[in-house]
Amino acid sequence: MSADEERVLLIVEDDAAFARTLGRSFERRDYKVLVASSLEEVEAMLEQHSPGYAVVDLKITGNTSGLACVQLLHKHDPEMQIVVLTGYASINTAVEAIKLGACHYLAKPSNTDDIEAAFGHVAGTEPVELTNRATSIKTLEWERIHATLAETNFNISETARRLGMHRRTLARKLEKQRVK
Repeated sequence: MSADEERVLLIVEDDAAFARTLGRSFERRDYKVLVASSLEEVEAMLEQHSPGYAVVDLKITGNTSGLACVQLLHKHDPEMQIVVLTGYASINTAVEAIKLGACHYLAKPSNTDDIEAAFGHVAGTEPVELTNRATSIKTLEWERIHATLAETNFNISETARRLGMHRRTLARKLEKQRVK
């Protein structure tokens, strides 16, 4: 990878306003920014450009998962630093993103500093403090509800059916912990 290509950043995000804001922020840090909102646009960009960095939203245009983009980008260049950004964070998708080639996984809202720090992250080099605190049942339940909501495109009835609970019970749980 040449020196000028190392500062090329591909942002894969279907929220145009967020992509524009993030892109401007990285341009101020001397990155050349490319923006795509779908897997097809990513494929087209890779024919002409070789970015060294990528920020990929987990949920992009249509029903395409950002994980498909991570896989494509990693296949194109295994050395590319890929950070997955998502408003639908879960342990399962974080593990899958890393397996497919992402160097880091961040929950929104994350700023440019967070993302740039994630580019510098190398697996196994960060000291991780281990705790004896187990994940609470409520947290596990909320992660499962949230993941199922995302899978069903936030269809409450279908989510309740898949979780095996009454729709009103799910609605009450969602009222207590609003999705932002």
